[in-house]
Amino acid sequence: MPRRTDIHRILLIGSGPIVIGQGAEFDYSGTQATKALREEGYEVILVNSNPATIMTDPEVADRTYIEPVTPEFVERIIEREKPDALLPTMGGQTA
Repeated sequence: MPRRTDIHRILLIGSGPIVIGQGAEFDYSGTQATKALREEGYEVILVNSNPATIMTDPEVADRTYIEPVTPEFVERIIEREKPDALLPTMGGQTA
């Protein structure tokens, strides 16, 4: 699939806290998605409420917000960052 030239900045919603026995796959898939998007030249902005994930490592996304993944906080981040696209599908049950 060719790279979309109308999209430059993508806001990715993370999965938040991991419950023992479930949720780690969302962190892994979100991290891989972020890496793939950055390799394609997109700027990735991440919001995730769990600082203890691979996804929130400072080198994974271009900008990381460790905030509650609630409509209010996500709206504030959208207003501030003005992303061209939103990728909520990496958030698992949180999204």
